[in-house]
Amino acid sequence: MERSLSKEKILIIDDEEDILKLLSMVLKKEGFENIYTAEDGVSGFELFRKINPDIILLDIMLPDEEGYEVCKKIRRISNVPILFISAKTEEIDRVLGFALGGDDYITKPFSTKEVAYRIKAHLRRSNYKDEEKNKNVILNVGDFQIDEEKIEVRKNGKLIELKPKEYKMFLYLAKHPNQIMSKEKLCSEVWGEEYIGFDNTIMVHIRRLREKIEENPSNPKYIVNIKGLGYKFVLKDE
Repeated sequence: MERSLSKEKILIIDDEEDILKLLSMVLKKEGFENIYTAEDGVSGFELFRKINPDIILLDIMLPDEEGYEVCKKIRRISNVPILFISAKTEEIDRVLGFALGGDDYITKPFSTKEVAYRIKAHLRRSNYKDEEKNKNVILNVGDFQIDEEKIEVRKNGKLIELKPKEYKMFLYLAKHPNQIMSKEKLCSEVWGEEYIGFDNTIMVHIRRLREKIEENPSNPKYIVNIKGLGYKFVLKDE
């Protein structure tokens, strides 16, 4: 087994003690050294917050709350790979698992060997994405520094507090300096939706963004409105 994967932390949340023991035993034989277990959703989520695992095996039917709910809570703060394990075999259950942010869905009874290799595959993929992301974490655009790993924006070194949609909008504009971006394009890139009905939402977010990055929001020099066409992030000497 790859040495780089053996140190990764695996969290298993399942109320069946036999499954916890079996998976722990098999994964240790496969070379994994850091395996943590929990038997319900509450303790599982607390353990997740404490150890910051690299991958999670999550049962859907837990005694206190469904694994779907645990997944939603985790997804609010982390993109860690989540592999659902469940006795539910209906397509709707699998679809729901993926829709809520799951990365894989394994049905019971399962092959422990297959589970181990799925874990390895997801960890390799996750590590590769991290390596690629770290190649160019800091994006310098004029007076601004954007840390895409930490999801932070600084202006001349000073941190600017942006909400998620504000950050996505600023990042997209900053990656396309001196280009006119239509409201339709911004809506598609930031919200993933069609523009219809989003006109006021976009204007509100632009106004809030200006209030945070402009010295004079009423006379912006960074994000300017091109009447009838959209918005442009102005970068001097580009």
